[in-house]
Amino acid sequence: MSTIERPTSSSGGWREDFLLGVWQMLPLLIACIPFALILGALAAGKGISPAETTLMSALVFAGSAQLIAIGLWQHPIPALVIVASTAMVNLRHLLMSAAIGPYMGRFGPRRSYVALYFLADEIWAVALRRAAEGQLTPAFYFGQAIPFYLSWLMWTTVGNLIGGVIPDPRRYGFDFAFAAVFLVILFGLWRGRRSAAPILVSALTSLVCWKFLPGVWYIFVAGIAGTAAAAILARPADAS
Repeated sequence: MSTIERPTSSSGGWREDFLLGVWQMLPLLIACIPFALILGALAAGKGISPAETTLMSALVFAGSAQLIAIGLWQHPIPALVIVASTAMVNLRHLLMSAAIGPYMGRFGPRRSYVALYFLADEIWAVALRRAAEGQLTPAFYFGQAIPFYLSWLMWTTVGNLIGGVIPDPRRYGFDFAFAAVFLVILFGLWRGRRSAAPILVSALTSLVCWKFLPGVWYIFVAGIAGTAAAAILARPADAS
């Protein structure tokens, strides 16, 4: 009887790297399915068709931004408000791109642009962890990004199609899926006690800005604060 073996090496060529990317992304891919279903169901509740939901997922490919857009969706559609709100949420992608960019030397300009199009929080976290090991290759990156992208399109569309089947997702804890995924990402990036300070600074800044600033600026400001804290803590180590 044949068995499926876990990919373990990234030095055997493009195929091995690609399969390793698929394998390492698989837990987060599965964890995001409930959130994708909820998002699709919410879209259906706002009168967004399955085709429109699929198109939104394909073009935007950002769960938090899509959730905000659907929350603001009404007729007539407040296009400027939706664009401005989702843009503020996705400003964090500037920080994510800056963090992963230096490790994409093997990609070349064209593949780098394509790779950054697929950049999502989950993909970024797995790729950054791989980059810290000095082994981030285009094959590994697209091995994690392409299945995650296709899964996101499929499950948001399914959520739209079966939106009326689960009238109250909160009753089953589905609304916690989004937070749970980010907790998994957080623990995956944990590097000991030195990771605590940037995380705490970012969390506290987020809470304060959420309380006193309008809109979703707290996401971007907290990211800047956490990045600054990490840079300050890294200086003594670099100097030595």
